[in-house]
Amino acid sequence: MLEFSEGSYIQRKTLFVEVILPLAISRNYTYRVPFEMNSLVETGKRVVVQFGKSKLYTAIIASITEHAPEKYEAKYIIEVLDDKPVVTERQLKFWHWIAEYYMCNEGEVMNAALPSALKLASETKVMLNRDYEFDRTQLNDKEFLITEALDIQPELTISDIAKLLGQKTVMPILKSLFEKNVINISEEVSERYKPRRKTYLTLNPEYNNPESRKELFTILEKRAPKQADAVLAYMKLSRQQKAVTKNELVEESGAGDSSIKSLIEKEVFIAEERTVSRLGYDENDDIANFTLSNAQQIALQEVQQQLTEKDVVLLHGVTSSGKTQIYIRLIEDAMATGKQVLYLLPEIALTTHIIERLRVYFGTHIGVYHSRFNDNERVEVWRKVLDNEYQVVLGARSSVFLPFHDLGLIIVDEEHETSYKQYDPAPRYNARDAAIYLANLHKGKVLLGSATPAFETYFNARTKKFGLVELAERYGGVQLPLIEVVSIGKETKDKTMQSHFTSVLMLDMEQAIANKEQVILFQNRRGYAPILMCRICAYTPKCINCDVSLTYHKHSGKLHCHYCGYKEDTPSVCPACGSTHLEYKGFGTEKVEDELSMLMPDARLARMDLDTTRSRNSLQTILNNLEEKKIDVLVGTQMVAKGLDFADVTVIGIINADSLLKYPDYRANERSFQMLAQVSGRAGRRGKQGKVVIQTYDPNHRVIKQVIANDYADLYFTEMEERKSFHYPPFYRIINLDVKHKNPEILYNQAEYLANELRKHFGERVIGPEPPLINRIRNYYIKSIMLKFERDTISIVKAKAVIREVITQFQTTKLAKGSIVQPDVDPY
Repeated sequence: MLEFSEGSYIQRKTLFVEVILPLAISRNYTYRVPFEMNSLVETGKRVVVQFGKSKLYTAIIASITEHAPEKYEAKYIIEVLDDKPVVTERQLKFWHWIAEYYMCNEGEVMNAALPSALKLASETKVMLNRDYEFDRTQLNDKEFLITEALDIQPELTISDIAKLLGQKTVMPILKSLFEKNVINISEEVSERYKPRRKTYLTLNPEYNNPESRKELFTILEKRAPKQADAVLAYMKLSRQQKAVTKNELVEESGAGDSSIKSLIEKEVFIAEERTVSRLGYDENDDIANFTLSNAQQIALQEVQQQLTEKDVVLLHGVTSSGKTQIYIRLIEDAMATGKQVLYLLPEIALTTHIIERLRVYFGTHIGVYHSRFNDNERVEVWRKVLDNEYQVVLGARSSVFLPFHDLGLIIVDEEHETSYKQYDPAPRYNARDAAIYLANLHKGKVLLGSATPAFETYFNARTKKFGLVELAERYGGVQLPLIEVVSIGKETKDKTMQSHFTSVLMLDMEQAIANKEQVILFQNRRGYAPILMCRICAYTPKCINCDVSLTYHKHSGKLHCHYCGYKEDTPSVCPACGSTHLEYKGFGTEKVEDELSMLMPDARLARMDLDTTRSRNSLQTILNNLEEKKIDVLVGTQMVAKGLDFADVTVIGIINADSLLKYPDYRANERSFQMLAQVSGRAGRRGKQGKVVIQTYDPNHRVIKQVIANDYADLYFTEMEERKSFHYPPFYRIINLDVKHKNPEILYNQAEYLANELRKHFGERVIGPEPPLINRIRNYYIKSIMLKFERDTISIVKAKAVIREVITQFQTTKLAKGSIVQPDVDPY
């Protein structure tokens, strides 16, 4: 392209950028770069673009080219938001792989990967920042006009402001107002991340000698006793810690802000504002030492050896065998070579529990990342990983998306856990499998750890694809817990049951509490009662949006749907027959806690499930109370099964094992064994042997016997024979297609058409369509089509390409109107 300038022709490049938009569109979009922004664009930076008629979005630059798109005229990018890339080249490759492997779009991956504070869009609200005093005389005419309008109307949308100013693009003006602290903007437009600042105080060196300090106290005690108290409090705090904040001094001294401000003005204190971490630890901790047992030392050496030969190694160690200590040694090895480490954990509960322990070893070198952090905290971790300030990151599944530079080791603890799998929304990825590809991108290594490995992982280890190291004894020589199986049927017949508790469990709980020990009770269902039923006509209230019965929650007094969040008041009269004979069937954690409080009124009870851990710090509070022995009995769902390590928990009660064993899923036996073994592993972890009481109607069930014998190998070989016969993983790969529509009759035709089209390519590998266990969620009816592919004789890449083509062809037909098709690769 030639430009005329002052009598001569100047040739300059016209650049185009292919960008990833945070939308579920099948292709990336290309935009033109204004010449003045040519030097600013760079792969991985964010740009503001218009998509559609009027909406603005933040997009990530995926590539830069000089070729214009052939099929459409490229619009100009509006603004480049970053001085340096916020997404690395490796991340973009990783996003592309996730999108290809899990059959979704890169925009959906971007949405999952980026903290929302780094994503911007236009249809949002703008309001004045009422917490900040600003000088309106310092604003330009357009900025002043916006603030005047916001005085009249507290909230304005971007389109309102565009109309007010009579111009299309208002982002630069809003950005300027935001940087001046004049306005607040919701996450879609604003650069929401702001560093956290604290005011630190130091005593003026003038008062370092005793004489000058004495003179200062004499003056202050007479004229300003509160200020004297503040100086004394400072002296006390400065002896206990390295740095003193203004807030700490106010709290310790009882002096008000005004007293501290006066001391700063008198230059008694020197105030310094510093950027500090929001993550709760600013000071370095000393690295503590521990000694590995002989078995751990051998396992560590084997892992180190196998990691030189294999990219992935499985550490199969019984519960409480000290796997975490081996992880620490491996992390230290990686850090010594300057590499970064990602330590993945399946649950936020486990993450918050273990971080305090790992901080002892790694201090501020370790970052934490999970969904309970607010946006500012997530962006802070993101930037620190990007700037190489964190060598170790501990987090839940979304941590795989962080911008690592040189990832040497990924540890996937409790690798069998289903929590590593993202189910909704897309991308429906498994963090364990994604971690293996991510490590490969960085030429790093992966260590998978579990007492009860997923069968696919164990299969890969036994067939030499992965390395395998066994750790068969508990740390410190502690014995595995004694397991006693109690028949609910027999105790019910003998009338020795108390509510949902057998006499054996009640006695063991009472003895544990008398010995000042702790108890964990496991019931894998939350709420008070799963079903409310009319005794006369058998009516059961159901969700208006989903095909499930409503669960009664006593704390709210309402019936809840656990799928869409719908709630309704509990009826006192049956809506069907008018009977007043309504009764609760089944029980959840809330009912277990409630009834136990009546049976053991002096016991200190707590409950850990989704309902009690919704607020920001509630989970950590429960875990701290358990560790500090403020709780005698903890009742919980599967949260309590995952890696918790408390010295005084000696009794575990599994209230009803049958709810796990009877689940209609080919993995039911594997999952039941894992859950029962993991819950059992919480007992007797230090010194004293613990006890597990399993309550069941079927005490002779094969899986229960295998749990008692801790015989994972017997379970594995038995189940693998069935898996091979019935074409299930690890011998076959599975891809599920969920077809959804609000009209069940239209859905039937759509699903049948799609299944028949797939059969033309894959024949008997296509199973269904069939309704899933719950066939209506959020007003959408669902039909599932399952495809099974031989692992060794068919190219899964080619199979996915065909499936994509069939789905695309289906979506171009009139029949597809109103439908949603959701692919799920490796759904289990």
